[in-house]
Amino acid sequence: MDSAPARQVFADKHFLAAVLAAIVFWLGLSVWQPPAPDIRWPIQQWQVFIQVVLLYPVVEEWLFRGYLQGYLLKRSWGERRYAGLSLANILTSLVFTAAHFLYHPPLAAASVVIPSLIFGYFRDRHGRLLSPILLHAYYNLGYFWLFS
Repeated sequence: MDSAPARQVFADKHFLAAVLAAIVFWLGLSVWQPPAPDIRWPIQQWQVFIQVVLLYPVVEEWLFRGYLQGYLLKRSWGERRYAGLSLANILTSLVFTAAHFLYHPPLAAASVVIPSLIFGYFRDRHGRLLSPILLHAYYNLGYFWLFS
């Protein structure tokens, strides 16, 4: 197995900034909504843990960043950039956010647009799904562990 993609991801300063940004977000959110983390959450609710930390990030990233964003990037207009983000990423993020309105309260659904843009940015930057999947899993882990 080639570890070059993993080395590329973990050596990327933008990726590390995205990891740190989540911590800053969680700290800010904790001022508004004090967390009540339970260290046992992954074990006590292992089915939920597997869904939100492992299953959903892989399936959603494969579907949205892999399939949809990949498809849109093949269009001549899909690679156009606005504020450093591809049009394919922006459109994919809008669809990703809209899909969250089906199962989440409006504020929770709307709040996924920025993480989605971040995941799409790394899909464009690295040309693979590894970094979006890792970030999605990490963001979900932190959020659900701290605030669920």
